[in-house]
Order: sequence, then C-alpha cells, then structure tokens
Amino acid sequence: MANSNRPNADISHVYRGTFIHSTQQTALQILEDTLLGVDTDGKIAFIEKGAELNQLSQIFGFNPSEVTQLAQHELFMPGLVDTHIHAPQYCYAGTALDMPLLQWLNTYTFPVESRFKDLEFAHRVYTQVVQRTLRNGTTTACYFATIHTDASLLLGQIANDFGQRALVGKVCMDRNNSVKHYKETNQESQEETCRFIAELLNKKYPLVRPVVTPRFAPSCTGALLGQLGAIAKNNNLHIQSHISENVEEVKLVKELFPESESYTDVYHKYNLLTDKTVMAHGCYLTDAELALFRETGASLSHCPNSNISLCSGMLDVRNVLKHKVKLGLGTDVAGGYSASMLDAVRRALDTSKVLTIQDPEYETLTFEEVFRLATLGGSHALSLDDQTGNFEVGKDFDALRVNVAAAGGPIDMIQCEGPKVILEKFLNLGDDRNIAEVFVAGRKVVPFSPSLNIASISVNGAGS
Repeated sequence: MANSNRPNADISHVYRGTFIHSTQQTALQILEDTLLGVDTDGKIAFIEKGAELNQLSQIFGFNPSEVTQLAQHELFMPGLVDTHIHAPQYCYAGTALDMPLLQWLNTYTFPVESRFKDLEFAHRVYTQVVQRTLRNGTTTACYFATIHTDASLLLGQIANDFGQRALVGKVCMDRNNSVKHYKETNQESQEETCRFIAELLNKKYPLVRPVVTPRFAPSCTGALLGQLGAIAKNNNLHIQSHISENVEEVKLVKELFPESESYTDVYHKYNLLTDKTVMAHGCYLTDAELALFRETGASLSHCPNSNISLCSGMLDVRNVLKHKVKLGLGTDVAGGYSASMLDAVRRALDTSKVLTIQDPEYETLTFEEVFRLATLGGSHALSLDDQTGNFEVGKDFDALRVNVAAAGGPIDMIQCEGPKVILEKFLNLGDDRNIAEVFVAGRKVVPFSPSLNIASISVNGAGS
C-alpha cells in the first residue's frame, strides 16, 4: 500500500486499470480500477484504488493528467518466468522430437551445441531466442547455454542489451562418449566455469547473473559435481541441472553412482541442492526425494511440453505442492517445441487432466494455480521472489500489458466479459499479438527500441 511519506525516488509512470496477479495466499487476485506507480528505479512505489488518485498525486508528486489509462479489454499481469530453457537448442525448436531423451541428446542436441564455439552462429541464435521469449512475455529466463565460455558470455550480454532478466549458465560436462569433441576435461570445466563467473559478474549487468550448470549427473563425474558445488557455495550462486526426467536416465544414474541412495542423493552428496537450486523435470522423484528437496530449499521446474514431446513422463504437480517444494514452469526448448510460456501453461493443464483421466480421484490443477506457477511460482523457484513475480510495493515492475481484443489477434471477444474470463481467454488462446507491451524493472523492452537490433549487438562484447 502507499506510504504516507513522500518516497525517495521520483515517480516515472502511473498506470490505471485492471491488474491481475498472485500472492502466496491467493492463486489469483483481481484488482479493478487500480493505480500503480513505478518509480525512476523501476520499482513499484504504490498500488491503490483509482479513487485515491488525487491523494496519491499529492503524496508522490505526479500529474494526474499524465496517468496511462488501460482500455476496456486490457489488463496488466506479472511477467512470465521461464525456469528452464536451453538457448542454443532454439535453432532446431519444433523439430527432432522422434526419440527418447538419451538418444535425442546424442543424435540432435550435442552435435548442434558443439557448433556454438562459432561466435557468429551463437550471436545469431541467441539474439533470436532472447527476442522471441521477450515478445512472448518472458521477462525472466533461466538459460542453459553450452560448454563454450565466450558464447555463454555473449548470451548474457544479449539478454542484458534487450533488457531481459536472466540467469545464464555455461554448461559443464566432463563425460560424453557419444560426441567426443563435445565435452571438457575436469580441469577445463572448473577453470572455464570460474572464468565465466568472474567475467559475467565483472560486467555488472543489473539483471543478468551466472548460474552454475552441471548438465546432469550422467554427463559429469562425481569429482566435477563436487567441485561445482564448492564453486557455487564460494560465490553464493544459483545452480541448475536436470533430474529424473525419464526412466532410462534414472537407471543410468543408479549405474554410474551406485553409492548414492537416489538421483537426488547424488546432487545432495556434492552440495548441489541448495535454496538457490532449480532442477528440471523430476517426473520420477519419490516422496523421500521430494522431502529432501523441501529440506534443502531446492526447487523444481515443471516442463510439460518436453515431458510429453520426448515421451519422458508426467510430473504429479499436486504431489510436489503437497510436499511444499518450490515449483515453477519451464519451456525446456527444444525438448519442448515452443518458446512461449503460454504453451507451458496449457501443457501443464493438459498433463494435470491426463492424470485425472487415469485417476478420477486426482485433483486437477486450475488455471488460476497454473497462472501462479508461471509468475510468482517461477520467481519463487529461482529465489527471485523478493524482486519480482507479482505487484507488491518495493518489487521491480516486471509486467505484461495484455490486450485480448488486439486487432488481427487470435481472440474474438463476442460479448463483454469480466477480467477473470479475459485472463482465462488469454492464457488459453492468446499469443504475442495480445502482448502490447513488456516491462522489465520498469523499462519498456517490447516493442523493441528501433535502435536495438541484431546488428547493434557486438559479437566482441562491446554491446550497444
């Protein structure tokens, strides 16, 4: 709520209209005829009822005539949070979905990712994936890159230049017998990870941070996993990887790490399960493993499109939530064929309904619950919920201005509907044509600035 005293930062913008977000207590909170002020630091200064306009303008020193009024079919919602996406795989998204996970990695993924030592190629792909995800409303992305340090640094630079909030990970893997030239030695992986972290932090990008990234247990020796755990701890960094995605993978981990009680225990043993860890998938985690996630504060990223497309499995989200494990959604491009978090919302609902078909007693997820997973849940899973995820005073203004009646868009508004119905229509039917504007930390990042394009971003790291 508004402060009674004049704020330290000046007000940059004030918006009036419908705001829809989630809180920890409520999956969906609708705020009609609401005023939201953004200060010059990009943070939410106040959120109050429209009737308080004159009082707020006096307290915060803005001109009431300069308030931006949303139209009838418009609303603001928090930016979407993609907790798991492989940036290099974007170049073959929508193809190569004819194999199970391990064969898919060997046949398609590793050969493609090995090309990213070519910085011109990396520049082209990474620019496209950042632009595409931003246009689709992804204000925060947790990216896997490749084993190539310079290309991974380039991804961080591109995300910064376009204004996306991002965690960027240089992939670590010292075990890969299928594509022999796409792996590192243990020493190379350590040294290059440390170089990546140091150089990215030295850039002092306001919204881009490094994340320690062992690809997954089968592609890393125990020695490397332990060293990465120590690097993350010493630098207080996020950690990301994969866990229990498919049955064959789980079996392989048991063979490679016979001394560990479970897949989760492998990561726990090497200090890779922390309250800043996010693990993708988790389709086959036991209740005991979920309890360990809860105990350590580690998170899961639910990637339903990928789980279905690669025939990996189906995550029981209700059981994860019952264990009070932090959970967000991920697109998992290119195992998931769409880079849109709206697709992740739809596939999460589909998966829940399939589980209900299999067990009529199963409690199907509601669209309100999945909306929270895509916004506040994702920020919580990435331990960024103190900065973003909903419209609370003091948080960064990461938001989508949604127009469900956009000309030429995919939604036909037949009759006058309330905001809850409008949001449901957008989640089920909408696409980037309905996203009029995207804001990250108060800065309008979509539509893109005319001066910011592929040519304006230097491969050599100069930026724009």
